[in-house]
Amino acid sequence: MYGGDEVSAIVIDVGSYSCKAGYAGDDTPKAVFPSVVGSIEQTEDADESKAEKEPDSASESKNGAKPMDVDKAKSKRKLYVGQELEFRRDHMEVISPMKDGTVTDWDIVDNIWNHAFRRRLLINPEEHPMLIAEPSTNTAQQREKAAELMFENYKVPALFLAKNAVLTSFASGRATSLVVDSGGGSTVVSAVHDGFVLQKSVSSSPVGGEFLTDCMMKSLASKGVVIRPRYSFKKKEISPGEYKIVDLDLPNTTESYKLYCMRAIVSDIKESVCRVPDTAFDEVAYANVPTTSYELPDGQTIEVGADRFKISDILFNPSLSQTIPGVDGFADSMPVRGLPRMVIDSINRCDVDIRKELFSNILLSGGSSSILQLKERLEKEVLEESPQAARVKVMASGNSVERRFSVWIGGSILASLGSFQQMWFSKAEYEEHGVSYIQRKCP
Repeated sequence: MYGGDEVSAIVIDVGSYSCKAGYAGDDTPKAVFPSVVGSIEQTEDADESKAEKEPDSASESKNGAKPMDVDKAKSKRKLYVGQELEFRRDHMEVISPMKDGTVTDWDIVDNIWNHAFRRRLLINPEEHPMLIAEPSTNTAQQREKAAELMFENYKVPALFLAKNAVLTSFASGRATSLVVDSGGGSTVVSAVHDGFVLQKSVSSSPVGGEFLTDCMMKSLASKGVVIRPRYSFKKKEISPGEYKIVDLDLPNTTESYKLYCMRAIVSDIKESVCRVPDTAFDEVAYANVPTTSYELPDGQTIEVGADRFKISDILFNPSLSQTIPGVDGFADSMPVRGLPRMVIDSINRCDVDIRKELFSNILLSGGSSSILQLKERLEKEVLEESPQAARVKVMASGNSVERRFSVWIGGSILASLGSFQQMWFSKAEYEEHGVSYIQRKCP
């Protein structure tokens, strides 16, 4: 048990799109920055160390020197986190520590945490208990790795791992709800009952904000729209008030950095012009809808027509994405389900006794500007598919900040409760019972 509640706990939520960090008890996170990083391989240093250690590697080649070489190369990369990513650098790749909502590169997560603590919050992590938000689909191995890093690298006095869905539910003042979390990398539907995620109910789809952004980007490209990243041009004044775009020659810019910058622009287009249609999208019916204009950073104005509705409708009908030129099929051979089907399936996997309560407490979480239209459409479609006796109620906060940071806000509320202080997994317990004890302390 951890009794030190004289200092504020830190709440940190590393999502597939952004990292949110701040003090428990605050209304919003103090630091919000991208959860992707820039990486430059330090090849010269790696070559020098390789030359120095050649005899060692030769003697160990029989015992598998290759993994050691990989680790050596990894340790030589220089990572750029947060605002450092805004500046273009030669040979800088943009990489994400996550795939399908699961951490695949702990070295990057470690750097993101470090940046949040020491550069943004300006704290010593040894003095603050940490509440970490985790995906509902997290494995025992992932949880233990997070705990080990926190206790060994940051020497934190106490730790708690809380599921995203539970925190979203707490943020809305509910202990039982069905949480629909449409994030950057995926959409996850989870049933929460009395403050615990029902694991059998969890279902996920690869259709998230980033997938919709990619669909929009491919659709614009198929219509001949050229998206120029902000770093790739400059405006030259040729007469008062009249500018000419001059493309800059930057041959050492990586494809991943170019794509990252283009995605940022297309994401803004998506948030600005896209709307969820009231009924299922139909190419013929929407062929003559009025277009909406959007001015790109280089000054060109584009007109977006039916795509405004088509892109959003992919959440309800993922197969629509296959009608966009250049969009790859989904990795799994299993058909990807739309949002209403995911909600119904998730509720049907739960005990009959709580289904009625779940139908009337569907919570939408995510930063999309059109989430209120999404709420109305989802409620209508779930109602059509649900049992007659069910009262369907879909809820979403009217405040976009609360929707965007619902997981973090739930963590802020939880970690500041007096009754929660006995729940912490303390450093003493970690040293006495080992890292696997986290499974008991944070179910």
